Amino acid sequence: MTSPADLATGVGRRRVYGHTAVCLALLVCAAHLARRHWPTLETGALRLAVADQGWLLVAATAAAGTWAASALAQQGAVVRRLPGGRLVAAQFAASAANHVLPAGLGAGAVNLRFLMRCGLPPGRSASALAVKATAGALVRGALIAALAPACPGLLRVPRVPAAALATVLVAVVLVATVLLAGPPRHRCRAALATVLADIRAVHANPPRAAALWGGSLAFAALHALVLIAVTRAVGFPLAPVRVALLYLAASSAAALLPTPGGLGSLDAALGLALTASGAPAAAAASVVLGYRLLTVWLPLVPGLLVLGALTRRKAL
Repeated sequence: MTSPADLATGVGRRRVYGHTAVCLALLVCAAHLARRHWPTLETGALRLAVADQGWLLVAATAAAGTWAASALAQQGAVVRRLPGGRLVAAQFAASAANHVLPAGLGAGAVNLRFLMRCGLPPGRSASALAVKATAGALVRGALIAALAPACPGLLRVPRVPAAALATVLVAVVLVATVLLAGPPRHRCRAALATVLADIRAVHANPPRAAALWGGSLAFAALHALVLIAVTRAVGFPLAPVRVALLYLAASSAAALLPTPGGLGSLDAALGLALTASGAPAAAAASVVLGYRLLTVWLPLVPGLLVLGALTRRKAL
């Protein structure tokens, strides 16, 4: 007879296989698009090579600050005090792992193991990650709502037929009903109760609440600053507020696709957003390449080395 643990393992494996298949398909599509538009990418790379070094330094500094902001937000999601140095190192390692596994699984796994090593139970550790992710999503949405009126016409919401919208709403209601009425309902309710309890505990501690929301705000703002500085470095004359809004909208859209670190999905979304705002294709390519170079490719190997060091020292 198959045990519940075996069933859970099988479901987990199928989920990972599904994520991997979708990820590979999206990466193949991205490689195909890159091959078709290789002259534009090559021109963008050459333009980046002669970019303003001062602005690139500003972008690199902002990229480094994102790890400290992520650490601050993670501390804010936990009432217990975490070791500061190891927390920042874990965020650096998590960002590297996030570019290897799809849909944020790498960063989630690293942070989960780190919190458990710090003495938090598995349930509380997972709840802390959920609290941090929820705060990040709410901050991103609030920033979009705040910046959109300053850039009228920049974001064009596609018209969705009423029938399609109704179908999606019905599907969401059905899924929620099945989850709450089926066998997993107790686990879902217990997990939700744990998250709500952690949210109340964090907001009962003003320094932790400030760290959670301040770190989440700083994380989004610093990523937007990286993109703004890169646009300045390559001489792309677009107002900073418009660049920030384009980044927030593109990264929110890319989060719906389970590629490692948004590779392919975020690149395409950013490129489309920049070209739709009036940027030449070569300029948009150089901006995306510069942003990716500073936030992914340069920190990737050092991040993996830090990940290995933390694992050897049993900090993960």
